[in-house]
Amino acid sequence: MLDSIKARVISLQSSIIFAMKQMDNIHVKSLFVFDGDKFVELLTIGDIQRAIIKGVPLNEKIGEILNSKKIYASEGESMDSIRSKMEKLRAECMPVLDVDGNLIDVIFWKDIAKTGSEPPRPPLNLPVVIMAGGKGTRLRPITNVIPKPLIPIGDKTILEEILDQFESIGCNKFYMSVNYKSDILKYFLENLPHSYDINYLEETTPLGTIGGISLLKGQISTPFFVSNCDILIDQDYRDVYKYHIDNNNDITIITAVKSLRIPYGVIDTGESGLMTGLQEKPEQTYMINTGVYILNPELIDEIPVEQIYHITDLIEKIRARGGRVGCFPVSEHAWKDIGEWPEYLKMIEIL
Repeated sequence: MLDSIKARVISLQSSIIFAMKQMDNIHVKSLFVFDGDKFVELLTIGDIQRAIIKGVPLNEKIGEILNSKKIYASEGESMDSIRSKMEKLRAECMPVLDVDGNLIDVIFWKDIAKTGSEPPRPPLNLPVVIMAGGKGTRLRPITNVIPKPLIPIGDKTILEEILDQFESIGCNKFYMSVNYKSDILKYFLENLPHSYDINYLEETTPLGTIGGISLLKGQISTPFFVSNCDILIDQDYRDVYKYHIDNNNDITIITAVKSLRIPYGVIDTGESGLMTGLQEKPEQTYMINTGVYILNPELIDEIPVEQIYHITDLIEKIRARGGRVGCFPVSEHAWKDIGEWPEYLKMIEIL
């Protein structure tokens, strides 16, 4: 087995949720699937996301979701040809197989291009709305001094990280819903070396998690992103937009697969209080709302003006009229939330 991929090898019999956790633990988005000593396929986070969207259970074996039509490089193939394949597929790595299908080498994009971990993609120029008007009460006392979007993580603030991520895929037009300590927020942004194109939506009173969007009536005519100001997601949002368009969604929610282990034996009981089952420290998996969405522009007109309105109100309104609310899944560690102290300190430790 190649030394360069030892940490990225996974058994054909492993489950989807196990594969997601392995990707999270070693911070990669693809794994090499082996059946014993035999290479089978490359498993990507995209394979897993498509399976989850189709409703495949997370405890299903990865062998059931592998794409046997993946394109690989052949022994003796020129580096120019391999690079061309990787650019076309936007592949961060390319397995090289001999005539018998044995894995003899792996080419990594970062090694041949020196321009990042993946080949470049066409930019996506969509508006982005940042909801930054909250008081950040869960992060007091620091938010008694500065607004939550300006909380530092590493060398930047969380807000700069969010803005930079969207700019990196071509989204340069921002709208920011502001209220609490908005003067500090504006002053900071206006004095940065890098200038962002931001229009401010002034909430005279707090309008809930999505109510500030009503201030955009008549200003946006394309689908647009909405992001909370206290989260980061390790996901190329162009994939989310493609899913949104391909599925004709009214709104797409980015969801995270979250596992919770109950640290006790869980008992099931039946008639007369008799035990019918026992699970020792079971693990439950849920899909969590991350706080990042894509909305179609006509939804702006469905949000009441100058009223407290939450994203859950909008979602239920869409579902009640038969609209499409899609969910695009990411792994648990791809979602980083700094909205409360334990998660913020955890992020600082990771950085």
